[in-house]
Amino acid sequence: MMEKSFTLGILTSGGDSPGMNSCIRAVVRTALSQNARILGVLNGFEGLINGEFRPLGARDVGGILQRGGTVLHTHRSEHFKEPAGQREAIRHMNEAGMDGLVVIGGDGSLRGAHVLAQQGIAVLGVPASIDNDIWGSDMAIGADTALNTIMDAVDKLRDTASSHNRAFLVETMGRGSGYLAVLAGIICGAEIVLCPEIKVTVAEVAAVIEDAYRRGKNHSILIVAEGANIRAAELARSLDEMDVGFKTRVTILGHIQRGGSPTAFDRLLAARLGVKAVQGLLEGKSDVMVGLQGREVEFVPLEEVTSHPRPADLKDINMARMLAQ
Repeated sequence: MMEKSFTLGILTSGGDSPGMNSCIRAVVRTALSQNARILGVLNGFEGLINGEFRPLGARDVGGILQRGGTVLHTHRSEHFKEPAGQREAIRHMNEAGMDGLVVIGGDGSLRGAHVLAQQGIAVLGVPASIDNDIWGSDMAIGADTALNTIMDAVDKLRDTASSHNRAFLVETMGRGSGYLAVLAGIICGAEIVLCPEIKVTVAEVAAVIEDAYRRGKNHSILIVAEGANIRAAELARSLDEMDVGFKTRVTILGHIQRGGSPTAFDRLLAARLGVKAVQGLLEGKSDVMVGLQGREVEFVPLEEVTSHPRPADLKDINMARMLAQ
């Protein structure tokens, strides 16, 4: 047990992801078990700037494990990118007696955490991103749930695609990383995957779809990441003009991928990362992120996390291609 009273803050920032609430719950209850005080920061870094804090107790985080989104809400803050905004945030933290801060979010959120740490604030990051594009962690909170959401949608679309002999182009999230598209292509048996990491031409896609038609397939599934060099709607128009055998339909999954009850994997990952984050801050660690590496949760310097991109794995891309024959 702690000998000195300690006050921790917690915020969620950037795009929401399923499992954030599970992590909030783990952070709050771990802090309370160590006699620490915990302040929830509403609306991300914007709330930090405005001093939107409220004390959190064990009951305040009861019944949120199964909920998507974030009970602390999230907000993208342009003001925090400016030195004046950062100074205002630090002033409010000091006024509230905050000894440390847990930041749950994606790449931009972790960059914000790193900025605070460089100015002497004890900060620890937790990776939460459905794109799973954060360096230093095998999995980010929310990615598994998003994949399950895509899988469920594609399984349903396949039924109607088979009934009408059509090619369905399914657009997933992923502006800078094709993780969701590539993994969805593997687990959903897509004929082809388009992702930001590898450029393809309309002619190459058309050849794959036409070959599937000639081999007697009664449908075709294409997974297209939103950051691919060809957008799904544009590709569909081109394929229809080229007459590849199948008529095309486009489904844009959009923000449905962010919502829903987190899977067992995401709930457990969020709990493990949340507990480790609090333990790290109480041990005096700062300017690090907790990341899943193999079966262990490790501390990774935020400088390293924010200076390395994490694109989709080339091995997974090659696997998707091989299994699509």
